[in-house]
Amino acid sequence: MHYFFASKFMKLRWVYAGSRRILSLTMVALTGLLPLTAGAELLFAVSEGTSGGGAAVTDAQMAAKYKPLTEVMEKVLQDTVKVRYVRSFQTLEDGMRSGQFDLVLARPSDYPARGVRNYGYQAVTTTRPDGHCLLVVRKDAPFKTLADVKGKRFMMPEESAYMTKFCQAELRDQGVQPDLTHYVREQAVIPFSLGNGLVAVGGVASYSGVAKRLDAEGLRVLHQSRPQPYLPLIAGRKVKPEQVQALRSALSQLSQTPAGAQALGALGLKGFDVDPQPRLLALLDWLEGKPGAR
Repeated sequence: MHYFFASKFMKLRWVYAGSRRILSLTMVALTGLLPLTAGAELLFAVSEGTSGGGAAVTDAQMAAKYKPLTEVMEKVLQDTVKVRYVRSFQTLEDGMRSGQFDLVLARPSDYPARGVRNYGYQAVTTTRPDGHCLLVVRKDAPFKTLADVKGKRFMMPEESAYMTKFCQAELRDQGVQPDLTHYVREQAVIPFSLGNGLVAVGGVASYSGVAKRLDAEGLRVLHQSRPQPYLPLIAGRKVKPEQVQALRSALSQLSQTPAGAQALGALGLKGFDVDPQPRLLALLDWLEGKPGAR
């Protein structure tokens, strides 16, 4: 068995005695010049929560939707970015815990926030505008402030849902305790229930389809919560800190060009917060009711 080594690269040639077959393995080590993962794809997980496209949405459809972002990623990271649409929150959590996902763009925001706090991801950006809990009532309801709905019946998304936790944290800080809260799987049920007098107040996400139809549904906003980070983008361990910074800069520049602003507008986005990590960690503290969290 013979081994040969050359400068600047290593070439291993194995000659099997008695055979004309030659197995050659060439390893090139050019640190800083090779793509991030030496030709392997980066897996980009996208989650739009329960108000997203649903199980019928394919990876290809989601890749087309977020092409303005993936084009920037591929240019900055010099590697192919493969989009994976993640409908299941458990799959999203498991993929971050295991490090399967190299990049994650997700709502609800508490999932990528936990990716940063618990699983070693780096916060890249959050998107503008921020997210809010909207506490809504019928247009003809007599309520003027949150104090007027103390002890009334509320309706919110599923009890475990991010927006429900968001709304409940806001109510906690405002000193409002509902008499009874009904939880529903789809936010679209809330306007119907309000319109028919089944509940007095509904809690919905500011970025939901319901929020866009409030006027048409005969509803109005009684109270808008404090802003919290929306649709965070986080990066796994394969992405170096200097590449995270470069990605922040490139995404920020995208929002400042007419073509880029138009592409982001089609996604309902206006720009990026490029220093999101403190707010993401503070979001978790606030949701969890830690003393002094805001």
